[in-house]
Amino acid sequence: MTARWHPLPTGATLLEDGGTRFRIWAPGCETVGLLLEGAGDGDRRQQSGILSMHTQPGGFHELTVPSAGAGALYRFVLPDGLKVPDPASRFQPHDVHGPSEVIDPAAYAWSVDWQGRAWDDIVLYELHVGAFTPEGTFAAATDKIDHLASLGVTGIEIMPVWDFPGARNWGYDGVLPYAPDSSYGRPETFKAFIEAAHRRGIAVLLDVVYNHFGPDGNYLPLYAPGFFTERHHTPWGAAINYDGEHSLPVREFVIHNALYWLEEYDLDGLRFDAVHAIVDDGSRHLLDELAARARAALRRPVHLLLENEDNDPTRLVRDGGKPVHYTAQWNDDLHHVLHVAATGESSGYYADYCGNTDLLARALSEGFAYQGQMMPYRGSTRGEPAAFLPPGAFVAFIQNHDQIGNRAFGDRLGQTASKPAMAALSAVYLLLPQTPMLFMGEEWGATQPFPFFCDFEGDLAEAVREGRRSEFARFPEFADPEQRERIPDPLAPGTFESAKLDWGAIDTAHLARTTALIAARRTHIVPLLPAISHGGEASILGPSAVLVRWPIDATCTLTLAANLSADPVACPPARGTPIWNEGDTDSGLGPWSVRWSLEPA
Repeated sequence: MTARWHPLPTGATLLEDGGTRFRIWAPGCETVGLLLEGAGDGDRRQQSGILSMHTQPGGFHELTVPSAGAGALYRFVLPDGLKVPDPASRFQPHDVHGPSEVIDPAAYAWSVDWQGRAWDDIVLYELHVGAFTPEGTFAAATDKIDHLASLGVTGIEIMPVWDFPGARNWGYDGVLPYAPDSSYGRPETFKAFIEAAHRRGIAVLLDVVYNHFGPDGNYLPLYAPGFFTERHHTPWGAAINYDGEHSLPVREFVIHNALYWLEEYDLDGLRFDAVHAIVDDGSRHLLDELAARARAALRRPVHLLLENEDNDPTRLVRDGGKPVHYTAQWNDDLHHVLHVAATGESSGYYADYCGNTDLLARALSEGFAYQGQMMPYRGSTRGEPAAFLPPGAFVAFIQNHDQIGNRAFGDRLGQTASKPAMAALSAVYLLLPQTPMLFMGEEWGATQPFPFFCDFEGDLAEAVREGRRSEFARFPEFADPEQRERIPDPLAPGTFESAKLDWGAIDTAHLARTTALIAARRTHIVPLLPAISHGGEASILGPSAVLVRWPIDATCTLTLAANLSADPVACPPARGTPIWNEGDTDSGLGPWSVRWSLEPA
């Protein structure tokens, strides 16, 4: 039908009259060369001589090569002779240290006239391309889209696909943010995956990382030292320079990256990793400018999600019911209160949630559990009031890559919590007015772990291996070094293989129940969402037992009565229309019981 592409200020751009313009921001170099290599592979690549690029104001270097076309391989050559990939490379066929490939973004002919999907309709499904199928590719994932459509999923959230070093990675060690990793496939196979999802009415969102670059393959400091700053620091070291001298090209590099994925790949949205680690003291924060430009560029719905430990509601505000900047935030608080209710775990940050039904009530009714209260584990207050936000400003989940993978063995919640507890939790969060998100395989009760994995080499590999084990040394169960040795080696291929879903072990009864819950949401909850403009009202029935009401209009109220404990509690009888009952709800609330209903106001 049409071609889609986003014009980039740097990188390799095919010109209408033939040839390719190569452009790089390298203010740390007086000269930069261009090395063109043939379109072959391996040692058979044909190399040209090094071509001198033209120096331009502002630290840019540019050269147009009339003979270079799609498929050409190239690298930039620094004054000391070091050959580096294009930081704006659209594809790296030979990994992060190899040459970049000139890609014709207009070559993929889109055939679906996709108009997007409203946020209220979304049921998210988080997946890792490499572990979602045995093959671990975009093409193999495409073959599973019918399964997701049958489940009732209407939005896929993909963990980062930026080019990372080696053959396996969670994705948060990416260093070339414009290039989908070659272990998953080529740009056109990723576009085919997205289009196949759209064909089934499923939106696709991508997880992006603008708080740091990975430790292997990041050449930016060598030729653009101003890309990073020592004025700010993050858990990964010097921060990306979004607010100091030379920050404009840095900001443009990142904002164009977001626009590139949304426009050139027809994505429906982005999930921004750990935005609390994006430091910007300038007059307009990067996140605010990025959101404004993304919404101005797209006429269809665009969904921008945040991960933000600070529980800051200011970027989630609405105007006339529509998000001004960001659509929703991952609600870790909700995960934590549900997790401790189901497991009783109290180590680490779970200690701040365990046994506190007030936090459970607040997270269910208002989104954030901590809204300015002191959080002992953090050692400071956390959050701000959020009851004014609609429930759709929060993404609800009981499992995701972080909450599974941050455990020593990457074990899923179902390996710890009982079946009745898991049934109760799913009945709560899949019908909650907040936007639900499943983690891949959760729909059938998959037992595969999702441990942390990567593919570094040498000293870096050993540092990551030891760092992973020392991370758990402060937990009593891993105080003994011999116990820490049991933690899966993140560098071992078997650790990655253990995370792959087993599609031959689907629990069909479990899958049918999840499908029924999502169908009940679509039938009973989704039509009510436009009328729920703010948080609900909660009351406590007993330990881990709450009653939450969301007014719909003057005549009716959406009501949740939930007992997330092993002991029965008293509860007012249900009135009105039942939506879903889990466990014993005939007289009060039995252990691990949930009752959803539409009741008179």
